Amino acid sequence: MSSQVRLRLLPRARCMFDEPVQVKVAGLRARQVVTMRARCTDDKGLVFSSSATYKADGSGEIDLERDPSLSGSYVGVEPMGLLWSMRADSLHKRFQIKNSLNPHVVKLSVHREEEEEEEGEGRMLAEATNERLLIGDGVSRLPIKEGNIRGVLFTPTGRGPFPAVLDLYILGGGLSEKRASLLASRGFVVLTVVAYGYDDMPKKIKGVHLDYFEEAIQLLKKQDKVGSKGVGVLSFSKTGDVALSIASYLPGVEATVCINGCCSNTVLPLYHKKSQILPPLMLDISKMVPTESGAFMGKNVMHNSLAEENKATLVPIEQAKGRFLFVASEDDLNWDSKAYMDRMVERLQHHGKDNFESVSYPGAGHYLEPPYGPYCPSSFHAFGGTTVLWGGEPRSHAAAEVHLWRKIQEFFRTHLSCDATQTKARL
Repeated sequence: MSSQVRLRLLPRARCMFDEPVQVKVAGLRARQVVTMRARCTDDKGLVFSSSATYKADGSGEIDLERDPSLSGSYVGVEPMGLLWSMRADSLHKRFQIKNSLNPHVVKLSVHREEEEEEEGEGRMLAEATNERLLIGDGVSRLPIKEGNIRGVLFTPTGRGPFPAVLDLYILGGGLSEKRASLLASRGFVVLTVVAYGYDDMPKKIKGVHLDYFEEAIQLLKKQDKVGSKGVGVLSFSKTGDVALSIASYLPGVEATVCINGCCSNTVLPLYHKKSQILPPLMLDISKMVPTESGAFMGKNVMHNSLAEENKATLVPIEQAKGRFLFVASEDDLNWDSKAYMDRMVERLQHHGKDNFESVSYPGAGHYLEPPYGPYCPSSFHAFGGTTVLWGGEPRSHAAAEVHLWRKIQEFFRTHLSCDATQTKARL
């Protein structure tokens, strides 16, 4: 490494996963062209990496907030491009970091332009490590195994009161803590749960039971630091329709975020109090379209939710007492999220309701997550049983994640009213 070249991460090299950093290089020759690289490893040991070519200014400095990438994993001025453009060494792999106690460690480096070297990667001139935390200082993490509920409870530091959120990141098959721990670090009491395939739960699921989520809401509401009268529900994909049903059939739900969900109950029958309340909208696997990459495109595999024979699967969201935030990615290739969102809006308007807001993102794909993680164009689909395309253009998708993450927090803060006297009564 060159002792003269310095790579700095501002304001500090250690930050939260959802925080941007300013990447600056100094000590280069005037207008020197270099390659910048980023590299990380996920919980499964998969290596993700990116690279971009930059040209220093007359003072031998590069600032990613000011200077454009000339070529590489992305082009143009993208301050966090090195992070969101990272890809796995092999195709169809999704970046996974499920345990909130494991920081996301990114190695950043500056290399002499490859053309200056005879072969291989240019000589490293400087390096720095960005440690991106999934759980903030003082946030408590409590594994939950109470009654039927299995999950993890995250509670912010401080006396509170705090608004409460039930996080339905995935329906089952494992537990992911990332979104819940990050939200708790922003001042919410968050319980993330799954319905199967975790701990001592059944490995497979034959139906979704609202009783389970009703129990989870009660557990969440009785936590000492919870000040909101009701809870928020944060969902994604299949859990989107579960969240719609929770808001429509169960009491105490004040705010629901449905990210790229369907307007119908999908794939599995829905039960409450041992009775089926909604049949499932099914899919036709034969409509999966193969692509040259080896992944399938499944945007049109679901049956038509508005067909007469499928109208019974539609979730009666007009029954909900709380507020909705509907989110749709316009380049979602998993299913037609934008059409589903439009149907939800039309249904509420038809019933004279205005308890909703909606946002759609052109160029974004299905997997909208907390920002600055590696973008995922394709990976294995548990319900589909094959590798699928998720859609999205990387730059637009990354920008959508930044905007949405702020939007979610604003929505919950606005609609989950906290009552300090209610908290004191429980203490």
